[in-house]
Amino acid sequence: MTINVQYVKMPTSEATTEFVTKKLDKLGDRYNWVISAKVHFKLENDPSEKGKICEIELSAPGPRLFAKSNEEHFEKAAVATINDLERQLKKTNEKRNKKF
Repeated sequence: MTINVQYVKMPTSEATTEFVTKKLDKLGDRYNWVISAKVHFKLENDPSEKGKICEIELSAPGPRLFAKSNEEHFEKAAVATINDLERQLKKTNEKRNKKF
């Protein structure tokens, strides 16, 4: 799986890139039909002390899968987003297995 990580209006972080890449590689090993992932980290001013946003779009056969989360830390946002995507992938995988 190809992974593209972008940082919007903020400095890049090698540690965060490595963290999300490892998590997505595990997901890609489990669901080998996923083609690529686009990851966007954004920083927003949020009065609730959140504002660390992670958006991930997965490209796979069928509709694209997308998840987004807003947390206090980028790592937490990445984990929440990947967990959401994993639920979507499980559902998609079940539908794919029923067709065959």
